[in-house]
Parts: sequence; C-alpha cells; structure tokens
Amino acid sequence: MSRRTSRVGELLREEISDLVQHGVKDPRIEGRLLSVTAVEVSADLRTAAVYVSHLGGEEEREEALAGLRSALPWLERELRRRLRMRRTPALSFRFDPSIERGARLASAIAELARARDETP
Repeated sequence: MSRRTSRVGELLREEISDLVQHGVKDPRIEGRLLSVTAVEVSADLRTAAVYVSHLGGEEEREEALAGLRSALPWLERELRRRLRMRRTPALSFRFDPSIERGARLASAIAELARARDETP
C-alpha cells in the first residue's frame, strides 16, 4: 500500500465513521455500536473496502450491514461533497471480526485467571 492510498484510506475512515455515527438515519444503524475499523483503498483509488465491527449477535450484524448498504448512495454523495476529490472511491462494506475476537479472548483470559485464583 502506497503512502497516498493509506492517507486516503485513513481520511475515508474518519469521514465514514463520522457520517455513520451522526448522519445516517436508518433504524438498523442508529443506536448500534458500529465501528469503522479500517478502509482499504485500491491503488487506482476507484474502490474502497470499508471494514465495520459490531458487538452483538449475527442477526444484528447482518441488519447493520444491510442498513449500511442501503445508505451507500447517500454516504458516497456526502463523501464527494465533503472531500472534493477528483474521484471518490466506490465503497463496499465488510464485517471485521477483530473486536469480537478480542472480546472473546479477553473473556477467556479472565475466566482462566478466575479459575487459577480459585484453585488452592
């Protein structure tokens, strides 16, 4: 990844995160703990994969992703307006399981620590 694509990716991550938290008016998204964890931009800056993390069940995750996909035209229009880039990348949303995996690991470690403390 070049320096330019990583800078564009970070800028997109910040802007999309702000739009998702404060601008999207979809009930499948509002009030949910969604985090935009990363944005991978292609070398030609035409496409960007947006990785989103959500703490909750699989059904809620799929609802949130469906809400993001339905808000996609609005999000892309807002990004064009805010960023004023020559070409705004076409977005695609993907689930990022890293936060969920980290929560499971922290829970397992805490459980092992409790078991160790209880053993005489």
